[in-house]
Amino acid sequence: MRPGIGVKRWLLAALVGILLTSAGLALLLLLFVQTGPLHWLTLGFLPPWLRALLFLLLGLAVGLVGAFRLHQIILREVWPEFRTPEAQTAVRAFLNRQQRRNGPRVVAIGGGTGMPQLLRGLRAYTDNITAIVTVADDGGSSGRLRRQTGTLPPGDFRNNIAALSEAEGLMTRLFQYRFAESDVTDTGELRSELAGHSFGNLFITTMAAITGSFESGIAESSRVLAVRGRILPSTLENVTLCAEIKRTTPDGQTEWLMVEGESNLPEAHGQVERVYLKPAHARAYPEAIRAILQADLIVAGPGSFFTSVLPNLLVEAIHDAIAASSAVRLYICNVATESGETDQYSVIDHLHKLRQHAGDAFTMALANDNYTLEKPPAHNATWVTLPAAGEATEFQIFTGDVVDVARPWRHDSAKLAARLMEVYAELTTKSAKV
Repeated sequence: MRPGIGVKRWLLAALVGILLTSAGLALLLLLFVQTGPLHWLTLGFLPPWLRALLFLLLGLAVGLVGAFRLHQIILREVWPEFRTPEAQTAVRAFLNRQQRRNGPRVVAIGGGTGMPQLLRGLRAYTDNITAIVTVADDGGSSGRLRRQTGTLPPGDFRNNIAALSEAEGLMTRLFQYRFAESDVTDTGELRSELAGHSFGNLFITTMAAITGSFESGIAESSRVLAVRGRILPSTLENVTLCAEIKRTTPDGQTEWLMVEGESNLPEAHGQVERVYLKPAHARAYPEAIRAILQADLIVAGPGSFFTSVLPNLLVEAIHDAIAASSAVRLYICNVATESGETDQYSVIDHLHKLRQHAGDAFTMALANDNYTLEKPPAHNATWVTLPAAGEATEFQIFTGDVVDVARPWRHDSAKLAARLMEVYAELTTKSAKV
C-alpha cells in the first residue's frame, strides 16, 4: 500500500470491473426470473424482504468460508516463502526502485571527479537525475581526442556515465582503464597512439562517430550501459576556458596573466580573478535548459571550482535558466582547497566568486563541518573553512559531515547525498508552509 507503487489504482480498477460484471449478471438473472423459468430457484414464492435477507446471509457465509480458507493457505504455503531473505530482498529492491522512479528531478552541474561522487550517492534516492557537464576540458586524453578528431572532450562524460551505470563497479574499471603512457621513444614520441588514452574516452568518441553527433553518442552510450539518468553537455560549441590571473613576481611586483586553456590555469600558480569563455556567447544545449526549468532540485558542484563548475555557469542561458527556476538551488562546496585554483578559499570566498560569475543563481550552499580528521585533506591543500560563529553573511549555509574519511580531500558519496536530501526536504517543507 506504499504510495507511488501503482498497486492501489489497479486494485480499484479490478474492483470496479468485478462490480460491473456482478451488475450485469444480476440484470441477466432478473431477466430470467421475470420470464418464469428461475422463479422457484430465486425463492420467488417468498416475500421480497425475506428473500433479500436469505441471500445476504448466504453471501456472508460463503464469503467468510472462502476468506478463512484463503487465509489458511497463505499462512501455510505463501507466507513462509515470503519471509525468506531472498524474497525480502526482492521486495525491498522493488519498493526502492519504485521510490526512485518517483524521486525528485535533480539537475547536477559540474564536471571533473567531484560530480561522480555526488551522482553515486543520489542514485539511491532518485532515477530522475540529469548531469550537465562542462565541455571546456583540453588536457590529457580528452584534449588529445579533441584536437585530433574535432569532437567535444569526452572525459567528464565518461566519469559520469560510469557513476550512473547499473554495473557501476565494472563500468568504472572498464571506462577508467588507461593505456600505459610509458611507451615513449628516445625522441619523446609515443610508441602507440593509444598511450595515455582512457578506454571510456575512445568508446564515447567512437559512438559519436557512429551515431553522427556527440550528443547522440552520449545518449547511445548511456543506453548501452544502462545508465540511470541523463548526461548532457552545457553547450555543443567548441569553447575555450580563459582566465585573468594575478600573481606576485619574485621581486614583489604584481603581474597579470591572460591564460587560455583549462589545463593551463593551475600551471600559472597565481590567484584566479576571473574566468570566461571563448566564444563569449556560446549557445546552451536546449535539453539542458529544459531539464533546469523542469527540475525540483538544482545543485552545482562539487568539483574543481574554476575549471569544472564555473564553465557551465558561464553559458549565459544556463545561469539565466537557473535564476528563473523555481527549484531548490544549492551550491555544494568542496571540502578542500585546490592548488592553483582556490588556495586559502573559504566557503564565503567560493560563494562570492560564484556570484561574480553567475549572479544570484546560487545563494545557498552545503558545506562540510567535519575538520576533526587526523590527516589533512592533502599535502598541498587546506580545509575550506566555514564562517566564524556569529559572522554575518548574506548567504544561507547548510552544514554536515560529508567528508570521505579515507580520502579527506573528497566528499563521501553516501553522506553527501543523504545530507543533500535532508536539506532539500527541509527547504521544500518550509516552502510549502509559506
